[in-house]
Amino acid sequence: MNRIVIFLLGLTMSILGLSYIIIYLNLLVMDYSFSEYLKYIFTKIECVIFFIGYGLMIISIYFKRRKKNELHI
Repeated sequence: MNRIVIFLLGLTMSILGLSYIIIYLNLLVMDYSFSEYLKYIFTKIECVIFFIGYGLMIISIYFKRRKKNELHI
């Protein structure tokens, strides 16, 4: 259950961050270079949320929970 919550949190964060990244693509139309666009993306917290959310999704998928040892009597 914990992994599902982390995955959903990561998915929500990555969707929000990606929507802002797509919105800021308009800067390329206003004669920003691609390197200036990337610098701008990495300085805005609403865009960095995408990378944090993507990391949370990767963690929830690939790192498995340890199984608790059963007590054998």
